[in-house]
Amino acid sequence: MSKELLLRALRRPAELPARRARDWDLLIRQARQAQLLAHLHAMGEQAGWLDAVPPSPRWHLDAAALQAEHLHGSVNRELAAVAKALGALNQPVVLLKGAAYVLAGLPAARGRQFSDIDLLVRRERLDEVERALFLHGWVSTKTDAYDQRYYRRWMHELPPLQHSARGSILDVHHNILPDTARHHPSGERLITAAEPLPAHPPFAIPSPEDRILHCATHLFCEGEFDHGLRDLVDLRALVAPLGDDPAQWQRLTERADDMDLSRPLYHGLMTARAVLGVTVPPEPLEALARGSGTTRPSDRWLLPLFRTAVRGVHPSCEPRGAGLARWLLYVRGHYLRMPLHLLLPHLTRKALRGREAHA
Repeated sequence: MSKELLLRALRRPAELPARRARDWDLLIRQARQAQLLAHLHAMGEQAGWLDAVPPSPRWHLDAAALQAEHLHGSVNRELAAVAKALGALNQPVVLLKGAAYVLAGLPAARGRQFSDIDLLVRRERLDEVERALFLHGWVSTKTDAYDQRYYRRWMHELPPLQHSARGSILDVHHNILPDTARHHPSGERLITAAEPLPAHPPFAIPSPEDRILHCATHLFCEGEFDHGLRDLVDLRALVAPLGDDPAQWQRLTERADDMDLSRPLYHGLMTARAVLGVTVPPEPLEALARGSGTTRPSDRWLLPLFRTAVRGVHPSCEPRGAGLARWLLYVRGHYLRMPLHLLLPHLTRKALRGREAHA
């Protein structure tokens, strides 16, 4: 029996109803750890095989779907409160990742689980946005002076905000990568190209190309792979509408070049193809590979690290070296975000703080 039951299920969902009870037991645990249990339910519902699932695993799938439905309802209510807080500022508020998928009703929202709401606003309006959210109950979760300075001086977002009564978390961004990062996408151009949601003012969502680029950038530049497989499933859903349409793929690769995000897109597509069997026409990969600096000799070891890190979703299916791969990619993610003269003092401070917390 293959231990990579979840990966097999994501690649070949038609085989799921024929699984034995002990396979389902392990599959349920792997999917829950990867935050993909409700996604499996959505896949079964869409493909019509849900009724063939044995009663015990079906109960877990149904429960996860109900939990995701409840979460999405909570997100909609929380976004209504955010709209009330920010509506008077007369500026677009771009939703990112899970909140965007849910409010816009995108296929990537089916069974999607997440814990916070990500917003993107113009940098010059950041202070106004923070004040408006504060007046409606959202306060900073970071009280340490160093943490405040770290976010406000170097990061692409405010310190996380938490509602004082409901506990909801908001991440308010002015870009999708820090100014100190190796790649330099434009937050302003992302906002300008965003698609408004007329039924939900003042919200908008990134353009289809920018949704793909942000998904790939978040996973392959941030360096945290705890939910890497879930994010890769998002990427699969976002590129699916492109099919084999050369014009749409060309728009995507040109946009990646314009936004200085060709390299994370290349890594995302290569990994999605290897791990989930996503069909990517050769032309966009060749176009990305021809781009200046997109492919490098380091890809010989970097791409296997990505594949290893996203596959380790549960101890039962963790490939050899998955822990080391995740640590190396975590360090790489920080290296991409900050130059060494900033990164080394920051990591030293984090390490010392961690030791003090465990003393």
